[in-house]
Amino acid sequence: MLASGSPRRKELLTDLGLDFKVHPSTLDEPAPDEAELPLDYVQRMAEMKALDIARGYKTSTVLGADTIVVLGDWIMGKPKDASDALGMLSALSGRTHQVITGFCIVLPDGSVITKAVQTAVDMRTSTTAELKSYIATKEPMDKAGAYAIQGIGTFLVSGIRGSYTNVVGLPLTRVLEILMQWEVVIPSKSSCALP
Repeated sequence: MLASGSPRRKELLTDLGLDFKVHPSTLDEPAPDEAELPLDYVQRMAEMKALDIARGYKTSTVLGADTIVVLGDWIMGKPKDASDALGMLSALSGRTHQVITGFCIVLPDGSVITKAVQTAVDMRTSTTAELKSYIATKEPMDKAGAYAIQGIGTFLVSGIRGSYTNVVGLPLTRVLEILMQWEVVIPSKSSCALP
């Protein structure tokens, strides 16, 4: 069970041939606590979402995730409007930031595994006109940090160090390692499922 409405996460898991259902958590996401580190915050959000859905699916494995963009000590969520998006993208322009995805796997036996993966992303220096044109596509409006590396926003990125799928929204290698370790996904089968 995927406790996320993100089409990117759904597509990443579908592309692996996994069979799963989607039931997004609708809990409001609180702001970070004072002095809470970004790594701790994103894991707390992922765990909150996974546990929310796991309560209704006791016999299922539930995967929850949350992705944030971090520039210095600024945790960037999704932009509120075009002006907010421009502010985020202008701040990211020509700089390196971190994309952190926290994920939580709740197993039917009650085990809870919560981890986070971090990727460094280098952004090219972009003009205000370029950023406004990008914002006009509407793509940035539902993305943390106001850009999509897998979409039009790829032109903003000059390089990454770490997991590409983490920047998209789910660190597949790390998630699959854990699912295989707990035998939720068994690679020898012709098809895999998140029960």
